[in-house]
Amino acid sequence: MGDEIVVIEGDGIGREVIPAAVDVLEAFDLDLEFVAADAGDATKEATGEALPAETYDLAADADATLFGAAGETAADVILPLRDAVGSFVNVRPAKAYPGVDALRPETDVVFLRENTEGVYSGHESRLSEDLSTLTRVVTSPASRELAEYACEFVEDGRGPAGGPEDGFTVAHKANVMRETDGRFRDEVLAVAEEQGVDADEELMDAFATKLPLNPNQYGVIVCPNLAGDVLSDLAAGLVGGLGLLPSANIGHDNALFEPVHGTAPDIAGEGVANPTAAILSAAMLLAHLGHEAEAERVRDAVEGVLSDGPRTGDLGGDATTGEVTDAVLDRL
Repeated sequence: MGDEIVVIEGDGIGREVIPAAVDVLEAFDLDLEFVAADAGDATKEATGEALPAETYDLAADADATLFGAAGETAADVILPLRDAVGSFVNVRPAKAYPGVDALRPETDVVFLRENTEGVYSGHESRLSEDLSTLTRVVTSPASRELAEYACEFVEDGRGPAGGPEDGFTVAHKANVMRETDGRFRDEVLAVAEEQGVDADEELMDAFATKLPLNPNQYGVIVCPNLAGDVLSDLAAGLVGGLGLLPSANIGHDNALFEPVHGTAPDIAGEGVANPTAAILSAAMLLAHLGHEAEAERVRDAVEGVLSDGPRTGDLGGDATTGEVTDAVLDRL
């Protein structure tokens, strides 16, 4: 029996780049079944719900989900979808490619971001006309689960430098958020010590200064939820923009894959969106399902197209989404 992939295009350029990613997946002779589902702003306008229960259930029961982007309803879509697949870690690689005008062409890092807690756990309150509060949640089990994944990640050679001896860096703000980030840091470092994996630590604000100055000093970075979101976007600026960054939301038995970029309403519908991040997200999906050889072929094809062209406008070219997708398919 083949793997079932739920495909949610969402809003904006999600409707353009996700079909491109599906075209790439269909280029292989693999037993994949694609099931379309709806979510996002347009879905809320049509049905009253940004994430219908049917879509949630499809994602929860599938082997993997490929998601584009949502607009104003993003928090109402992506957070429940991550819950649907049981995701506990968000994997965000940021790599500079030959042929791309990158600010720091030597950049090659991977962020492993806690995906369930922190300030994204949804505990906000408006207590009065002048006062709102946000409760930050950090637990030992979630911190340790992320750390165990990080140890396996570097031991398997999946980090940029490709070796367990490289370990990882924990980025945190435990000097100020002593109870929450302090707990996160202590648990992650404790697991690394138990597993015999090298781990160092960096205050997240210092990290934000050091990464652009010398990205070579980092490989795998383990972060709390909000820090991972912000710092990985910082890394995107070093490699050529959000149009190049894929991501994976990994659970124990399920996963959700999405480009890091949003809906890009300024270019939506014009057929000029960069499909690279969505196609690389599809490569991560292939690897997750055990098709590593095919995933490597996709990555090689994308790298070749980025190097030689054609390129979309965000990378200095004038190609359409379809032309870039066709170039990747030709290389496959």
